[in-house]
Amino acid sequence: MAGTMPHAIFVEIDVDGNGLVGAYAAELPGCAVFAATDEDAAGAMPMRVSRFTAWLREHGEAVPAFVGDNWYEVERAAAADADGGRRRAAFTLDELPPSDDEYATWLRWLELAREELADALDAGDPTGAADLLDAIERQDVTFVRELGGQAPALSADPVDRLYVARDALTDALEAAGSTADGVRRILRLAIADDLRAAEALRAGA
Repeated sequence: MAGTMPHAIFVEIDVDGNGLVGAYAAELPGCAVFAATDEDAAGAMPMRVSRFTAWLREHGEAVPAFVGDNWYEVERAAAADADGGRRRAAFTLDELPPSDDEYATWLRWLELAREELADALDAGDPTGAADLLDAIERQDVTFVRELGGQAPALSADPVDRLYVARDALTDALEAAGSTADGVRRILRLAIADDLRAAEALRAGA
């Protein structure tokens, strides 16, 4: 799908319950823009793709070159309150199981995103992104349950809770494999949210 062809964007409405909009690059799970409006999110996608692919290449990942800036919305859905948190939107493509090679690649991207977040936590003040970090922890635990894993025991320390929850998610993803229901959506959201939290922490610093 790369090259001069148009590229698809999925738009998520009301990501956080306060009107935040997320735009996701369909060809790059985890590559996302979060903004106040769908126009702002979609408009920022070409630059985000450029930075996301450059970040992956810096870490030795092979990614396609995207020519042109013809990114367009193909589907939108809304997040909603559920089970004490936000139930993030799912899109049609999320139902398609990744290949084993894709799955292994995206698991590596998730690890890279988690390293970005860990570095940002070490360098910044976790209270500056407390809401985002709490949401990631809750979402990771929910994903573990969806994958059939055992929800981890969490301590009172918010940073420790975050690390424990994310390790549990990694274990659950590896155990579930590429054919488990919902793994494409889980990886898309986990990568995107970790990078968003890392950027928020660095901006606060």
